[in-house]
Amino acid sequence: MKVSIITVCFNSEKTIEDTIQSVQSQTYPNIEYIVIDGKSNDSTNEIVSKYKAVVSVHVSEPDYGLYDAMNKGIKLATGNIVGVLNSDDTLASEETIINLVSAIGNSDGIYGNVGFYSKHDFSVKKRHYSSAGFNKSKFSRGMMPAHPSFYAKKECYEKAGLYRTDFKIASDFDMLLRIFSLPNTSFTYLDEEIVKMRLGGLSTSGFMSNFILNREILASCRSNGIKANWFSIMSKYPSKMMGYIFK
Repeated sequence: MKVSIITVCFNSEKTIEDTIQSVQSQTYPNIEYIVIDGKSNDSTNEIVSKYKAVVSVHVSEPDYGLYDAMNKGIKLATGNIVGVLNSDDTLASEETIINLVSAIGNSDGIYGNVGFYSKHDFSVKKRHYSSAGFNKSKFSRGMMPAHPSFYAKKECYEKAGLYRTDFKIASDFDMLLRIFSLPNTSFTYLDEEIVKMRLGGLSTSGFMSNFILNREILASCRSNGIKANWFSIMSKYPSKMMGYIFK
């Protein structure tokens, strides 16, 4: 089974090498690694070019933002299952992909947990995000499986459509909602940390970002026939706080 991993980047010279090396270290042999760069003007592409034995596809050209670049990667992916690895994150261990492939079975997708770490030090864990207990009803509360931990069959993306480029932050939420809403599909939870994430991404960078995120989540729920309101969306925060306590 071929696994396609997509990394989108722009001016990521400070972190991209860690990301690539985490893919390089995987014990699973059949990985297609796709790097979509938005025409960086720092040394990102020079770093990516050092890893030609790891990077199967390297595209560097202007795009219309993060989700436009993700769509390019999805279109280029030829793997049986597809996942996204952000350019400032790493796969959690050398066995991450082989464990995902072993556990997916006959399911259409698989997801697990992620850890949020200090921006400068992956040894300092700040928060744990567990996807345990997730079910589709929780989308109405603005909750979803950890997107960076999510891998699904390529045909799920083909049926669900592309990432919404009119959303600034919540297009990953919208994509997972649409994939989980596909008829006759099933998804497996793997109780394992899949990705180490650096704090400071779009969805963890302050009040305004969270306001935009929740506004877009509401729009996604409504456009996909899920009943939600500001009260239901805000009810997710007590459970999110538990991730800071139980790290």
